[in-house]
Amino acid sequence: MNKPGHILPVIALSQFAGTSLWFAINAVMADLQREAGLPAEAVGWLTSAVQLGFIAGTFAFALLSIADRFSPRLVFLASSLAGAAIAAATALLPPRLDTLLALRFATGIALAGIYPVGMKIAAGWYDRGLGWALGMLVGALALGTSLPFALRALGTQWDWQAVMLAVAGVAAAGGLAMALGVPDGPHLAPAARITPRALAVIWQDRKVRASAFGYFGHMGELYAFFVLLPLIVAQRWAGAAVSWWVFGAIAVGFVSCAGGGLLAARLGGARVAGAMLAGSGLCGLLAPWMLEAPTPLWVAWLLLWGATAVGDSPQFSALTAANAPRAMVGSVLTFVNAIGFSITTATIVLFVDLAHALPLAQVLPWLAVGPAIGLVFLAPLWRAGR
Repeated sequence: MNKPGHILPVIALSQFAGTSLWFAINAVMADLQREAGLPAEAVGWLTSAVQLGFIAGTFAFALLSIADRFSPRLVFLASSLAGAAIAAATALLPPRLDTLLALRFATGIALAGIYPVGMKIAAGWYDRGLGWALGMLVGALALGTSLPFALRALGTQWDWQAVMLAVAGVAAAGGLAMALGVPDGPHLAPAARITPRALAVIWQDRKVRASAFGYFGHMGELYAFFVLLPLIVAQRWAGAAVSWWVFGAIAVGFVSCAGGGLLAARLGGARVAGAMLAGSGLCGLLAPWMLEAPTPLWVAWLLLWGATAVGDSPQFSALTAANAPRAMVGSVLTFVNAIGFSITTATIVLFVDLAHALPLAQVLPWLAVGPAIGLVFLAPLWRAGR
């Protein structure tokens, strides 16, 4: 069956719009801290709350088979509207830390009905060539994550509530676009039941272990890097320029995810993922020198780090799906993603605390630990050219 040409662009745009909810608070954190007197460490707590909500939501959606009982595009719509309502509530309610933590946790639950469900919708249309589609969709996630920073930069005269309301509008529009523009695909298949036996597969199966633990190393760096980006950029720029550079450093991941998908078809996903891990780890190690480098070199370093930090994400998903036992693919991916996001909740808080206790030049090289661990575990696959 020929796929209508608009399907992948609409799914990607809807993912982009929905995932703009992820870092919305981070984009306005400086304003929130001034207005509500939030401690410097609050950015780590609030970001980790989203991650925990995403983990809880992912398991709830999987265990209740929500995207099988109902049309995935309607689940996506409901989740997008819920996330938009939560973003609007964040803007309208008094900005107390306990309220914000609860709202960010709820945002994570909504995102569990956006990002993974969007992947399921794509799989319903792409029985072949899913690797390319995954690259586009993970790239859309990176672009969506960066959007609030662009809105903050464009709306320099806006208060932080206006930025949150703008993100709410974008997320709602993405849900409507998915519901109206993408029918259920011809290859849509019910997900297998979640089984704890998948945890044993992750450790015991050599190939699954290689891709899964490579992903864990990648996740140990990725979101901590995202959270630290405003601090990195603020060492050189001020005002709207900070938001623009953070936007660029995250948004460039769209290019690396899409380009990585094309390269993987020729070189193998493991080699592409390994190159990305090595690149992002090297950027972390070079940070003490690059922070003080001339501006052109600093720009190249920042954009390279942003590109390589996220560009391996779709390759790890594709590798794990390809290597897992057919009957357990859904369970393995669910557990791998949950473990990966659990790691981020710890590394986000750890690196935010370190960044407020030590100079960034001493903190950033430690981000390379995650990619180094990932490379060690991924080695059997990239040596085999998988």
